[in-house]
Amino acid sequence: MNSLSINKQVLRLALPSILANITVPLVGIVDLAIAGHLGDAATISGVAVGTMLFDFLYWNFGFLRAGTGGITAQAYGRKDFKAAINTFLQGISTSLVAALLILVIQWVYVKLAFMVVDCSAEARELAEKYFFIRIWAAPATLSLMVFRGWFIGMQNTVLSMVLDIFVNVVNAALAYLFAVPMGLGVAGVAYGTLTAQYSGLFLAIILLTVNFKQYFHLMNFSESLVWKNISGFFKLNGSLFIRSIMMLVVYVGFTIIASRYGDTKLAVSNIMMKLLLLYSYALDGFAYAAEALCGKYIGAKEKGNLLITIKIVFIWTGVLGVVSTALYGIAGDFFCRIFTNDAQVLAAFEPYMFWLLLMPILSCIAFTWDGIFIGATASAALRNCMFLAAPAFVLVYFCFENILSIQALYLAYFAHLLVRSIFMTSVWKRNVLKWENAIS
Repeated sequence: MNSLSINKQVLRLALPSILANITVPLVGIVDLAIAGHLGDAATISGVAVGTMLFDFLYWNFGFLRAGTGGITAQAYGRKDFKAAINTFLQGISTSLVAALLILVIQWVYVKLAFMVVDCSAEARELAEKYFFIRIWAAPATLSLMVFRGWFIGMQNTVLSMVLDIFVNVVNAALAYLFAVPMGLGVAGVAYGTLTAQYSGLFLAIILLTVNFKQYFHLMNFSESLVWKNISGFFKLNGSLFIRSIMMLVVYVGFTIIASRYGDTKLAVSNIMMKLLLLYSYALDGFAYAAEALCGKYIGAKEKGNLLITIKIVFIWTGVLGVVSTALYGIAGDFFCRIFTNDAQVLAAFEPYMFWLLLMPILSCIAFTWDGIFIGATASAALRNCMFLAAPAFVLVYFCFENILSIQALYLAYFAHLLVRSIFMTSVWKRNVLKWENAIS
């Protein structure tokens, strides 16, 4: 297959994911906007803290999407659709068990969380109200991660896009309907998310049935859960789970450390992260394409197409990195004003702008390798990478904090990206081409 054909495949898989990602910030924006019109600052804080509790919780289960996608993509490449459909069953079973565990420990989790999270009594009460309603969406939320990963692995990101857009738009609409016209307040915001998640699960089942019913006869629930068959799934996802925890250390640590420097610098740090996430919405689309195609070509033992895919994906993410750097350099002030009109915060942002210019190029290397390694099911390497990157973040910050103050925090985040980029670049052949002798 030539480069032009593979490039078309990359774009076919990447563009729907990018479009879906555009709707991701919509939910948070609408939820906070609704909260802002329901009451005072405590209401906004309550919804923000409640949302944060779910971010921390569900971040750790991202392996359900990634692990399912990588294994399924390789099965698709081998044309082993029985393995693909059984991977789906394994993922759904794991998600339901995990959801049950979450429901069992919900009270303990909240009590432990508020030992760390500091907010007013009123904000805590509202956050708990939000949390204890939305938590019942856990079975749907975790199952949807599996559906998304499986659709991507089956080389169909359009279905994942339809699912994401549907859930996010319904979430925003119902949150407003329940909270404002129906007068349910913060509880209404939570009920909106709860209803949207189960509506999304219903749609996912329909999409699965309409598009993949030809494989249903291959389903064997009992066989898929035999330890010999599911042990590889658990081994892969166990490594990804540990990786998720290590990544959480970095991202939560970033916010906690930034809060030590006062509200203004915390606001600057949050805007910095939001701007990086804005760039990552597009980058993730190409990472998903890399995951799907690399997994497929590894499964099909097509080394030539695999190498072309890696090259093309890096070209696209490199272009994104350069364009993002240029945009932030030319219009950085404009992007900051999207998030705040506070003159003090805008003035405080200026000394840290150069970090925003450095991050896109480096992060595009790390995030692209993430997608490639997930497609290769090289979960141990991804885990080991974070075993180096997370301590690098902590060590760099504490070594330079006395000299650089909050600049040490940005240096530490940069260092963690650098470690990830260097590590994965140095070991990719050993992990992505681990079947090289069998690939023609």
